Amino acid sequence: MRVVTWNLWWRFGPWAERQKAVLAVLRELRPDAVGLQEVWAADDGGNLAEWLAGELGLHWAWAAYGAPERWQRRIGDDRVVIGAAVLSRWPVLEQAALRLPAPAALDDGRIALRTTLDAPGHPVPFCTVHLTSAPHASAVRRSQVTALMDFVDRTVDRTVDRTVGRNADRPRRGSAYPPVLTGDFNAGPGTDEVRLLTARGFTDAWDLADPAAPSATLDPANPHITGDGPPQRVDYVRPGPPGPGGLGRVRAVRRAGDAPVDGVWPSDHFAVVADLEGP
Repeated sequence: MRVVTWNLWWRFGPWAERQKAVLAVLRELRPDAVGLQEVWAADDGGNLAEWLAGELGLHWAWAAYGAPERWQRRIGDDRVVIGAAVLSRWPVLEQAALRLPAPAALDDGRIALRTTLDAPGHPVPFCTVHLTSAPHASAVRRSQVTALMDFVDRTVDRTVDRTVGRNADRPRRGSAYPPVLTGDFNAGPGTDEVRLLTARGFTDAWDLADPAAPSATLDPANPHITGDGPPQRVDYVRPGPPGPGGLGRVRAVRRAGDAPVDGVWPSDHFAVVADLEGP
């Protein structure tokens, strides 16, 4: 299964041109499942996730962030809202969103979007998340990761009973496929908030990659990045413990969207692409 995670930088910068560049990158990657953050939806009915899914022949799910006005003020347009999305080669059996905890001063409504994908043989629990980007807010991100883990566990404990067409309580790991967590954590690999994920068994795909391979997803080589800080890795694909026969085991990982497409950089983030075993 080819998994991609990507922060699409909402409607900042030359968003209409960037939209086409994002599509070109995803079309070349041919992903099975994609977790997207900072995805726009407009009052006129347009939705970036829906458009991408239609162009790529994928299914999609989308949920809005909880405080769009805080984002709208940054671009001076209250006709567009922001959210997270999942694109999938397989139908989306169910979806749910969790507004992440944050103190009022930092609460811009970020969410986790949890889905179950109807992959052949067994459903895939698939989640994408966007943690707070506030500097020096590790404690907030730790509380968000704790809430996220509880949220993901509720997916693991529930699968879809196809015989009756409804959700059914089953023992943990009713699906043989481990939960797959993607997103922008706004924190590096050695931070306390990211180590919480490792402690819960969610492997960082990059841990199995070539140590010399470029892995930073925020890089000053990208002209959309302001400042002159060092490259950082803040975006992750993290599967849970492998299932039977190694299901969900990481086979390869790399960056994508890390060069301009016809002169246009797709986003201020680079994407992460991971190939997982099965389904």
